[in-house]
Amino acid sequence: MKKLLNEFKTFITKGNVMDMAVGVIIGGAFTGLVTSLLDNLISPIIGCFNVNGFNGLTITIGKAQLGIGAFIMDVINFLIMAAVVFVLVKSINTAVNKFKKQEEAAPAKPSKEEELLTEIRDLLKAQADK
Repeated sequence: MKKLLNEFKTFITKGNVMDMAVGVIIGGAFTGLVTSLLDNLISPIIGCFNVNGFNGLTITIGKAQLGIGAFIMDVINFLIMAAVVFVLVKSINTAVNKFKKQEEAAPAKPSKEEELLTEIRDLLKAQADK
């Protein structure tokens, strides 16, 4: 039990929890945005094809009423969120790879020791040519 508490303490203090908390907060705000997009734009457009609106699309089996329209809107909500997350991850990975390539392509500045050795080599070569 003590080992588990120590691992939890290490996890909490590493900073990953803060990153995760920021992600959850932004994800919650983004969920509200996507829900608004669906409720105010997409659902009414799709609902034009149904007299009662898309969310009102139901199927009755016996005494049970299945909300097919609400389920379809949830699927659309999921697909939109998945697409946006995919685009974000793809763009972040592209940017990270671009910066890595720039760092690899940039010639490393020689150290002071290397500069001195280069100067000594050039002086010795100049003396040998005389």
